[in-house]
Amino acid sequence: MNIKRLMCNPLQENCYVVSDDTRECVIIDCGAYYDEEKEALASYIAENNLKPVHLLATHGHLDHNFGNAFVYREYGLKPEICAEDESLLAHIKEHAAALFGMNITEEQPPVGRLLKHGDTVTFGHHTLKVLQTPGHSHGSALYYCEEEHTVFTGDTLFRMSIGRTDFPESSWAEMEHSLTTVVKQLPKETTVLSGHGPQSTMTDELQYNLYLKA
Repeated sequence: MNIKRLMCNPLQENCYVVSDDTRECVIIDCGAYYDEEKEALASYIAENNLKPVHLLATHGHLDHNFGNAFVYREYGLKPEICAEDESLLAHIKEHAAALFGMNITEEQPPVGRLLKHGDTVTFGHHTLKVLQTPGHSHGSALYYCEEEHTVFTGDTLFRMSIGRTDFPESSWAEMEHSLTTVVKQLPKETTVLSGHGPQSTMTDELQYNLYLKA
């Protein structure tokens, strides 16, 4: 499995393009905001002769979804997201203007598949399992590839930290439950690729992340 990380937008969000030898790929958390970020994404896909087959969102916050309209226009893919965060996507323009003074002219594309815990997303020879982890948002989720020992955690888990739970759509109680019942159950050999910052491993997180040690 090949993984390309593209750092996007003023919030330095991690967008991932994940592919294998079939050339099929999934785009996870397309936060491409500036034209050069969109061009970098398209160039990587073209240069590697990839075929995007899924656009996945770990949650509905704007910095992880700025590029959805671009991906829809270029590749015809609708964002796939857990149902609990569908409404967040519908209000990205308003949130961008209110929070950051950003003027977004493109409308978000219609939502495609609404995901739930236990669903699977396939591309090429690989499968991603949807693990819902409400907390940072009510519809937050991980995408876990068991055969590659890799998990894409969005803003649920960062290297040595976790996502914020002080937003209106956040819940510390939900986050605590998700950390205990989902995140801490991932195998120790799992590579952690989060929505911001560097990668980690579950071995390190279980040993050093204060939120997981309790």
